[in-house]
Amino acid sequence: MIKATLCCVCFLFGLTLYAQEDTYTIEKDTTKLEEVILIGQRKLSNYRQEKTLSSIDDYLEKSNRITMIKRGNYAWEPTMNNMASQRLVVTIDGMQIFGACTDKMDPITSYVDVSNLEKVSVDSGQEGTENGHCVGGGIDLKMPQSKFNGTGLKSSFDLGYETNGNYKSVGLDLEYTGNKFYVNADGIFRKSNNYHAGGNKEILYSQFQKYNISVQGGYKLSENNVIDASVIYDKATDVGYPALPMDVSLAKALITSATHTFKNNSTTIKSLETKFYYNTITHIMDDSKRPDVPIRMDMPGWSDTYGFYSKATLIEGKHNLLFNVNGFYNRSLAEMTMYPNNSNQPAMFMYTWPDIRTLYTGIYAKDAFALIKDKTVSVSARFGYHQNTIAEEVGLESLQIFYPNLSDSKSRFLMSFSTNYQIKKEKHDAAFSVGYGERAPSVSEGYGFFLYNSFDNFDYIGNPTLKNEKALEANVATNYYLNKFKIGLEASYFYIIDYIIGEINPDLSAMTIEANGVKIYNSLSNARIFDIYLNSEYNISKAFSVNGTIGYNCGKGSNNENLPLIKPFSYLAEVNYTREFFNAAIQLNGNGNQTNYSSFYGENETASFAILNLNLGNMFYLKDSKLVLKYGIENILDTNYSTYADWNNIPQQGRNFYINASFVIN
Repeated sequence: MIKATLCCVCFLFGLTLYAQEDTYTIEKDTTKLEEVILIGQRKLSNYRQEKTLSSIDDYLEKSNRITMIKRGNYAWEPTMNNMASQRLVVTIDGMQIFGACTDKMDPITSYVDVSNLEKVSVDSGQEGTENGHCVGGGIDLKMPQSKFNGTGLKSSFDLGYETNGNYKSVGLDLEYTGNKFYVNADGIFRKSNNYHAGGNKEILYSQFQKYNISVQGGYKLSENNVIDASVIYDKATDVGYPALPMDVSLAKALITSATHTFKNNSTTIKSLETKFYYNTITHIMDDSKRPDVPIRMDMPGWSDTYGFYSKATLIEGKHNLLFNVNGFYNRSLAEMTMYPNNSNQPAMFMYTWPDIRTLYTGIYAKDAFALIKDKTVSVSARFGYHQNTIAEEVGLESLQIFYPNLSDSKSRFLMSFSTNYQIKKEKHDAAFSVGYGERAPSVSEGYGFFLYNSFDNFDYIGNPTLKNEKALEANVATNYYLNKFKIGLEASYFYIIDYIIGEINPDLSAMTIEANGVKIYNSLSNARIFDIYLNSEYNISKAFSVNGTIGYNCGKGSNNENLPLIKPFSYLAEVNYTREFFNAAIQLNGNGNQTNYSSFYGENETASFAILNLNLGNMFYLKDSKLVLKYGIENILDTNYSTYADWNNIPQQGRNFYINASFVIN
C-alpha cells in the first residue's frame, strides 16, 4: 500500500489538481461545463486550501485557464486562455465596469473583495458572452443570492497575519435574515509593507493598504417577487508597483445596483431578473515617492458607467432558454501632467484618454436542448451595437495629427455564435464546442495617446481605424472516472483574425524619456493560441487523496513570431489529508523554462522554478459558534523566482508564514 501510494504521488507530481472549489459543475438541462470557483470563506476545504482572507486574485489563480499578471503585490490583472483583460469580459454580478488606469493598474477584480462575493463563474471563449462580447472568455464575480430563511442575526469576525510584508487583514460581517427582509453589511481592511523575495531581498514600492465596505439588502414583495439593492465602496491608498515607474496614491470605486427578480417554477418563464446599476472609479497615479525620475508626472483617470440588463429563463419541453438584453454608457477620461525638474520650464499637459464615451446595447440568447437523458446540445448567439465618441475636442485634434480624416464618432456591430455538445455518463462526461466571436478595440487600443508600456519600453498610440478583432475557436473537455481515480483532459484552440497588437513606427519620436520609440496599435492578419491540460485525482482512502495537473500552451502570430505572455509548461501536484475537524495539504507548484518567449515584443526568457507550500486547517465548535483556523507556510524553501506573467521579471514572495482565524456566531 505504501509503495503504491508513493508511486502515485511521484506520478502526480507532474500534474495539477481539480480543487473542490474549482470544479466543473454540470447543471441540469444545460450543455455548459461551467467552472465555478466558490468563495466559501469559512469552510474547512478538503484540499487546495485557501486562507480565510485570501484575495480574489488568489482564488482566480486556482483555475487552469486563468493566470494573473503581477505588477506588484496588489491588483493583479486576470488573463484567460493566454489573453489579457482587453480580450475578456469581466463583470461584477453581470454589471459592466471599466478601470480608470491607462496602465492596467486597476483591473475590475481589484474593486471587490471576498466579503462581497459568493462565487466566481469562469467561462472560456464564446461561452463567456452572456454579459458582453469577448474573444478569450468571461469572468463574472457573483454576489450572494437573496435569502429569506428567518434565521435572524448572524455575525462573523476574521483576522489574518502573514510574516512576509508584515501583512495584516481584518474583516467583520453582520447579517440579519427574516422571512420578508434581509440585510448584510461587511467590511474588510488589508495592509502590507514591502514584501521580500526569496533570499530575503526586499522588493521596494510593493506596499499597499485598502478597505472595502458593502451593504446588500432585499425585500420580498410576494412569494415570486423580490427587490434587492447593493452598494460597494472600495478604496486603496499608498499602493506601490515595483514593476512600473509609477505608484498609486488613490484607487477608489463606488458600485451600486438595484434589482427586481421574479421566480415561478410553475410557469414557462421560470425567472426574470432586471438590474439597473451605476459605478464610478477614480484612479490617481503619481511618482512622488520615487527618489530619482527623469521628469515628475501626475496621471489621474476616471471611469463612470451607467447600465442595465434584463435576463429571462424559460423552460419549454426539452428546451432550456436564456435571454439577456443589456446595455451601458461609459465615460473614460485620463490626463497626464509633466513637471520638468527645472521649475522655470512650464508644465506639459495632455489627454491620454480624450474623454471617450462608449454606448453599447445588445441581446444574448441561448437554447439548451436535451436530446436524451445524457446528451445535450446548445446554441447561443450575441448581437450588439457599439459606439465610441471622442468628447474632448483637444483630444480629437491630437489624434487627428496621426489620422487627419478622423471623425469624433465611430459605430460598430458585433456578433458571436457558439454551439456545444455534451455527453454525461456514469463513468465519463465530455463536451465539445465551436464558436465565433468579435470584440471592439479597447479605449487604449483605439484612442490612447502616448501610453508608456514599461514591458517593452515603448510609447503606444491608439488606432481608431482598427477593425473588429474576430476569433474562431474549438474546445474539448472530458473526464473519466475509474473507481477512486479520475482523469480529465481540456483543450482549446483559438484562431484570431485581425489580432490587435502594437507595431513600431520608426517615423515617430517617443514622449517618454529613454523610451525605445513609438508603437501604433495595428492588426496582424491572424494569430493562433493553443492550450491543453491533463488533470487527475486519486482518493487513496477516505482521509488521503492526491491531485495534479500538467499544462502546455503556445501562441504565434501570422508574422511567425511568438506571442507575448504565453504560459510555458506548468504543473501542480498536491497530497491531502482530511478529517472532519482537521486537514492538511502539501503542494508542489512550478513552471518549466520559458523557451518560446517573444523577444520581438520585448519579452525575455523566464527560468524554470518549483515551490513547495504547506497548508493546515482546524475547526472548533463552541456552543452556537465556530472557530476556523487556517495556517501554513508558502514557498517553504524560500525560492527566488519569477513567472512569465511577472511584469519586468519582478520576483514573487519568498518564504511566508500565515495564520487566519474566523469566528462565526450563528
